[in-house]
Parts: sequence; C-alpha cells; structure tokens
Amino acid sequence: MQRTQVIRVVPTAVIGSGYVGLVAAACLAELGHDVVCVDIDHARVDLLQSGEVPIFEKGLNELLSRHRGQRLRFTYNLSEAVRFAQVVVIAVGTPQSSTGEADLSQVEDVVTCLASALDCYKVVVEKSTVPVLTSHWVAKILQLNGVPKARFDVVANPEFLREGSAISDFLYPDRIVVGADSDRSRQLLRDLYQPLIDGSYYKREERVHDEFTAVRRANYIETSTSSAELIKQASNAFLALKVSFINAVSNICERVNVDIEEVARGVGADRRIGPHFLRAGIGYGGSCFPKDIRAFRQTADAVGYNFDLLDSIEQINEHQHSAFMKKVRAAVWSIKGKEIAVLGLAFKSGTDDIRESPAIAIVRSILSEGGRVAAFDPAAMNKCRSVLPENEELRYAWDEYDAARNAQALVILTEWPQFSQLDMLRLRQSMRYPIIIDGRNLYNPSKMSASGFYYHSIGRPCIEPHSERRELVDSTDMIRNARYDGSLTA
Repeated sequence: MQRTQVIRVVPTAVIGSGYVGLVAAACLAELGHDVVCVDIDHARVDLLQSGEVPIFEKGLNELLSRHRGQRLRFTYNLSEAVRFAQVVVIAVGTPQSSTGEADLSQVEDVVTCLASALDCYKVVVEKSTVPVLTSHWVAKILQLNGVPKARFDVVANPEFLREGSAISDFLYPDRIVVGADSDRSRQLLRDLYQPLIDGSYYKREERVHDEFTAVRRANYIETSTSSAELIKQASNAFLALKVSFINAVSNICERVNVDIEEVARGVGADRRIGPHFLRAGIGYGGSCFPKDIRAFRQTADAVGYNFDLLDSIEQINEHQHSAFMKKVRAAVWSIKGKEIAVLGLAFKSGTDDIRESPAIAIVRSILSEGGRVAAFDPAAMNKCRSVLPENEELRYAWDEYDAARNAQALVILTEWPQFSQLDMLRLRQSMRYPIIIDGRNLYNPSKMSASGFYYHSIGRPCIEPHSERRELVDSTDMIRNARYDGSLTA
C-alpha cells in the first residue's frame, strides 16, 4: 500500500496581485499551502474575489478557480494577511526609473507597512525582481521601523517565469533558487517548496500536467541572499544576450545570402550553447529584459565596473526594430497610403502583455510614415486600445483574414501558433498584393513561394513566387522596383 506523503502547510501571504503575485499565489495554493493574496487596489481585489482574472496567462484561470475560497483568498487588508502568515512574499512591481535603475519605491512602501504587522517571527521573501543588496535594505528598513532582528529573516527567492508558460515554469522549474542567511529561514522555504523538492507533487493525479517536461524532483539551489539576487539579474542579461546575438548574426546572414535558421540549428546543437533563445526576430520586449538589462547596468556602474556588453545588447535590440522597418519599406516601396495588415501585438505569444512590445513600436512606425493598419492579436487587442486608440488609420480586426482584407502587405510580429497555420489560398485571395513580411520566421520560404507570395523574413533571402504562380500576383512597378537595403530585389 502506497503511503501518502503529508506536507507541512505553510500559511503564506503574497503581496501584489500582478503577474508574478497571482501566479505565485495560485501555484503555492496548488502545492497545498494556505495562501492569502493582498493588493491595495480594491477594485482589483473585488474582481479577483468575484472570479474574474485581470491578466491573460495559460492555466491561471483554472488554478484560481480550483483554489479560490479554499486554499486561496484575496484581500486588501495587509496587516491581517501578514499576521496570518509565516511566509510573506513581496511580489510588487519594480519598474524602471528615470535614471535607468529599478524603482524600488513600491517594495519600500510594502516593507514599511510590514513593520507594524510583524508581531512574531516571519520570513520576508523577495519575489520581485530587485538589484543585488536589496535584501540588506529590506532588513534595514524593518529595523529602522522598530522591528527587532530576531522577529524576521529576509530571503531572496527570484522568479524565473516566462509569460505564456508561467504556471508550468513555477511547478516544473529548471531550478528553484533560495538565497537565505539563516538555518531557520532556509528550513521554512524548504517546507514551502517540499512537494517540488521531493517530487511528491509530480505523483499527484490532480496535478497540472506539463507535456514537455518530465520532472521527478526540482533542482533546489540554496545560496546567500545577495547571490540569489545576482543570479536573477545575470540570468535575464544572458538570455537577452542570446536573443541579441542571434539577431546580429541574422543581419550577417542576409548580407551573404545564408539562412539564419540553418545557422541557429547548427549553433544550438552544441550542448554548451543549447537551442533556446536562438530564434531570430524583431527583438525582445516585455516587462523583464529591457528593464532588467538597464537595472543590471546601473548595478555595475554603482560598483565601478564598466559592463559595456550590456549596452551592446540593447543597441542590437534597438537596431532590429529599425532593420525590420527597412524590410517593410523594401517590400512596399513607400509606406505612405498603404494598407498594412498586422498580425500580433503582444510582445510574445501566450500573453496579453504589450509592455515594451516591439510589435507596438513597429505599428507606431508604420502609422508615423502614413500607413494604414488593420491589426489582430488573439489576446492583446483590449490592452492595445488604451495605448493605440482605433481611428481612421488604425482598426482592430476580427481575425487574421479580416486584417488581411485588401491589404497591400501583411506583417507578422508575434509568434502565436495560429499565425503559423494560416490558409494561404484564403489569405492570398483576401489581400490586394501577396506580400508577407514575417518578423518571426514562422514559414518555410519555399512553401511561401509555391503559395504565390513575395516573402520577406529575418536572416533569410527574400523569396519571390514560383514562375508558374506569377499570373496570380499583381506584378506592379512597386514590386518590380522594390529593393531591400539597396541590394536585394524584393
């Protein structure tokens, strides 16, 4: 008879119901802990209590529905939540400040409020992305506000969540990093993550399943608090480096008529490098990489180290946006007055996040050059309407084919899986000119040529339709005369 492993339930307060806070709260409840999620935004708390979910993230709604009112509840009473908990997780925003540093004012506000509620020993966990040595400042603020050192420990437990797969990343992690400087806090965090550490969670029938990952036990790494903080900054910087590196190589590929997909496959086959984040495209975006790169640079500057590699990462990323706009101009000759279909507005698939989205930057560039845009995104259009209101030059389409209706070119800016499965015959019949500029390399160039399209992508030669398809396309002077970067005929 198989024995059922009993976990120690750790009462936990998660402060912040944004992206990281909601995912952490839902997943900790899924592990079997009693969790209360706190936010000062009463309207947001009311929304969550009523069963609504304010963000789009795969699997989050299901987890919240499963545990809401049982292991998980929501409140705007911080003091009550902190007194209930043994572990207090800080998951508030750390946006970029005007100087490029991480703005830690929300973290400081939370810590100051915590002071009056720490009536007995608690572990205060940094989950927000913060620069190295933040844990020391958290401890100092608590002490300045009259909390005895014996009443708390500060632990750094950075999140490594990818938007679009955050639930899976939390429950099936590459690693769990816990930076703690006392045995007492280390043990409490082990209790928190025990079902992942010992693998008991992966034996549950009712667990969240991950079809791509076979995990028996999570890789649990204990470090000092400062090391854990630095691990987070260094990890994001290295991933951004890989993105910018392959994008830089893609620009060389275009100049020597080489396919970046073949190059990336060969480079990524080296186990020391790996294939992940070696997809050429229009550049990284989102709430993490841009902000964290700048914050890491500020950290380096503060300790007197010239980390100019970080500047190069940013410069390559910015160049990728302008390089893509050159492709658009080459494909349509003059953007002014053209009808451009845009597929994708979120910074990546699987999320409705448009923060620092390169797609938004490209749409703005098209509009600024006099183009008219019909845009579609399966998740992000509601958020886009707040930053790009619909008007005579910009409309939001019902679907991909509505966006493509009478378009003189179609650009793909987000790698949603459904965009890689379009009906090419229907698409070509919808468009005025069969021109596609693919910023995510979703299609095989030969197949696009066979389907009758002029196809432009990243780091690959520009493709024309097969000769037998030419009667299906509009061979205008615009197409005959268009050139990419002054050398390649569109």
